[in-house]
Amino acid sequence: MNTEDEVWADLSPEHMWIYDKLILSKKLGYTCGPVGIDVTKPGWYIVRPIMNLMGLGFGAEKIWIEKDTDDLPIGYFWCEWFEGRHLSVDYYKGKPILCVEGFKDSEELMYWDAWSVILDIRNYLPIPEILKDIPYDYINCEFIGGKLIECQLRRNLDFQWNNSEFIPVWEGENINPPDGWKYVEYPDLHGRIGAFIK
Repeated sequence: MNTEDEVWADLSPEHMWIYDKLILSKKLGYTCGPVGIDVTKPGWYIVRPIMNLMGLGFGAEKIWIEKDTDDLPIGYFWCEWFEGRHLSVDYYKGKPILCVEGFKDSEELMYWDAWSVILDIRNYLPIPEILKDIPYDYINCEFIGGKLIECQLRRNLDFQWNNSEFIPVWEGENINPPDGWKYVEYPDLHGRIGAFIK
C-alpha cells in the first residue's frame, strides 16, 4: 500500500497538478482563486492550503468572504462551498473498486465520526473525465455533492484491513471496541490514535 512519501518520490512533474487543489478546482470550472484575488461575489467559501499531502483537513476553514482575500494565509486558496454527501472513491486503472461515505457534523472539517462502505456499486461515481488518462494504477478521489474536491495517487488507507466500517478513535477516548468491532492502532497527526473497524 503506497504512502504519500512513496507516491511523491515517483510522481511525474507533469502530473503534480493532481495534488494542487487550486489548479484542480480551476480545471474543473469551480469559482476559485488564490489568496490575493478578490472573490467574484460575497458568500461562503472553503479556504485551505493549495497543496497539502498530509490531508486530514489541515488548515481548512469555511469563511464568509465579501470581496478581498488579502488577509488570508499565503499559500492558501478559496473555492466555492459545496454541500452534500462526502464520498471517497478508489479507482484501479480507471474503474471504481471502493466507495465509502463519511459522516460528521456539517461544519466540521477535520474530525470525522465514521466512514462506511457503500455496497451497491451502482452508486459509485465514475472516474472524473479529467483523470481518465492519468497513468497511475490507483487514484483516490474525494467528492462533496458529486463535485471532485481532491485526489491522491493511492488507495484509501482507512480500508486496508478489508473492513466495511471505520470509526476514528481520538486521543483520550476509550479504545475498548463495541461488540462485533475490532480496535486497530492507527495514529495520525491531528489526534487520532486508532479506529474501530468491522
